Amino acid sequence: MRYFMRLSYRGAAYCGWQIQPHDPSVQQTIEQALATLLRCPTPLTGAGRTDTGVNAAMMMAHFDAERPIADLPLFVHSLNGILPRDIAVYALMPVHDDAHARFDATSRTYKYFTHTAKSPFLYPLSWQCRPGLDYPLMNQAAARLLQVDDFTSFSKLHTDVKTNRCRVTHAAWSREGEQWVFTITADRFLRNMVRAVVGTLVDVGNHKITIQRFDEIVAQRDRSQAGTSMPGHGLFLWNITYPYPVP
Repeated sequence: MRYFMRLSYRGAAYCGWQIQPHDPSVQQTIEQALATLLRCPTPLTGAGRTDTGVNAAMMMAHFDAERPIADLPLFVHSLNGILPRDIAVYALMPVHDDAHARFDATSRTYKYFTHTAKSPFLYPLSWQCRPGLDYPLMNQAAARLLQVDDFTSFSKLHTDVKTNRCRVTHAAWSREGEQWVFTITADRFLRNMVRAVVGTLVDVGNHKITIQRFDEIVAQRDRSQAGTSMPGHGLFLWNITYPYPVP
């Protein structure tokens, strides 16, 4: 029986979503909890692979159980009792056997949070930047991403993907209370892509590069030409959509 799981996590304590040989990951932590409750090894497949320190306000994943889970709310409660405080499971839902949390997703949305005034409360989940970034200019550059199909310039090198093509449908900075937030939606994302995009847009906002130079960086398909990769603590996987209902 296959189940979809909706969860969230803070990424500070983990090497990312995906299991790594020597560092704790979100995937490994949940798999261990599932194995305890189901009393057998239970592989978990996530909708994406967040990097070290990156957070997820919403992550979807699926796993297979040998027998139907009789009481889903009780199972979720028990699972949360085993998991650490920085991982929370909200709901489980039975799905058809070929449903896939990663391959069936039609879009994913990330948000990158920034703030300017020093704050002990915002810092753990937001990047402190200097005042005076040119957000209208940054939005001009961000709008160019909707016309791009190859994001090699913003991808980590030597990854195992077959293509660096993505379709971005939204990319913009907006003011949300005390913070400026960059929101980007696409059908898929490459490793390190959002943090590299944000770093390059910050270079635009600091007037280190022009809009024309931003276009040239995209066209060169060379990661070394783009901006720095931003710290992971300000980045959230925010939403994932599917062509069918999810929990």
